[in-house]
Amino acid sequence: RWNPKMEEFIFGSKNSIHIIDLVQTLEMVNKALLEIHKCITSGGKILFVSTKKQAAETIANLAKDTSQFYVNHRWLGGMLTNWKTISNSIKRYKKLSKDLKKENTGFTKKENLKMGIQRDKLERSLGGIAEMTKIPDMIFIIDTNVEDLAVKEASKLSIPIVAIVDTNSDPTGINFPIPGNDDARRAINLYCDLIKKTVFDAQKNITKTDVEDLKIETKNEKPHKKELKKEDSKKKEIKKTSKKIAKSFFSKVKSLTSKKAK
Repeated sequence: RWNPKMEEFIFGSKNSIHIIDLVQTLEMVNKALLEIHKCITSGGKILFVSTKKQAAETIANLAKDTSQFYVNHRWLGGMLTNWKTISNSIKRYKKLSKDLKKENTGFTKKENLKMGIQRDKLERSLGGIAEMTKIPDMIFIIDTNVEDLAVKEASKLSIPIVAIVDTNSDPTGINFPIPGNDDARRAINLYCDLIKKTVFDAQKNITKTDVEDLKIETKNEKPHKKELKKEDSKKKEIKKTSKKIAKSFFSKVKSLTSKKAK
């Protein structure tokens, strides 16, 4: 069933099948990816969330490749709002994995087996956020209907949300919605690929700016000139990335359509 709140993003309907307006999708993808780029360049961290079968593995690989965090098994209640308790569970998981790595654990076989089961259970739920020391600066969600708890918690803590919203989703409370299919593996792979490229580009810019800052400091320039130069370079970088994103999105869509036509 389609959600009437998604009406503005729908191009038309035929035989009770609603078609998403791809022109709006392209604009909103650009907007969302620019925000992700800004978040990474400012040294922020992103939490990728999707417990769907189709997206679980892709989300985990994306987070590992870009050195971000992910939740792909089950969203535990209070994962963001009750961070103290979750951080204690993470400490417990780390302690268990450390103890089980030792040759002489000092426990019996039965105790080791119980500890292993407990460690595996914690790893499925908290493995992707084990290195997360604080609440993330941004959250990316695939299917807001399934991850409604994550949406509620993020909006409560006013964490910016980037989410894929299908025709049956509710876009209210999402800062950067991307109208698109959230069920097909191909579509999910496309979103993840675009985000990966954006994050890599942002990470390259971080290293470049760090090197530039060191060079400027050695030259003893006026602080006002430094700020102006930084702002100009950042604006140019954002324009370049938005053009790159649009081109890559179009090329991906074209390749997919050509495959279907064959």
